[in-house]
Amino acid sequence: MTAALRAWFGALSLREKRLVLAAAALAFVTLFWFALVRPVSDGLADARVRHNNAVLRLAEIEGQLESVKIAQRSRAAPMTAPLETVVRERAAEAGFALTNVSPQPNNGLQIAIAAARPAAFFAWVADLEANGMLVESLSTTDNGDQTISVTLVIKIQGL
Repeated sequence: MTAALRAWFGALSLREKRLVLAAAALAFVTLFWFALVRPVSDGLADARVRHNNAVLRLAEIEGQLESVKIAQRSRAAPMTAPLETVVRERAAEAGFALTNVSPQPNNGLQIAIAAARPAAFFAWVADLEANGMLVESLSTTDNGDQTISVTLVIKIQGL
């Protein structure tokens, strides 16, 4: 096979030999480019994209982890008194007159307030939530005198 190839190549003129060698060199460069350089280049580009995505996911997860750690550190102390007692005391401290307090299923407590200033009421609700109580439902009605009447259901966080 190589002898036949050498005989064929030897029979070519100098100009034909140069053209065949140039064509072989171009074919080699083309094969080298498409068989080795492009796949490696594409693989490296994909690896960079995957790495960037992984770094972004890691940063996001670390941020979420930090939020969880902060929430765990600022967790409210467990209540030592029944929910109704605690809510009545905190409402009295905030200056709200509770018109109705009734137990609800699943350790809930329904509360009604006839008149409350909105800013003071929502600050009180935020304080309750910061101390381990969650508002399950809330409805307000405008009294027409810059106060609202409120009905809400409160539960202990985690129950």
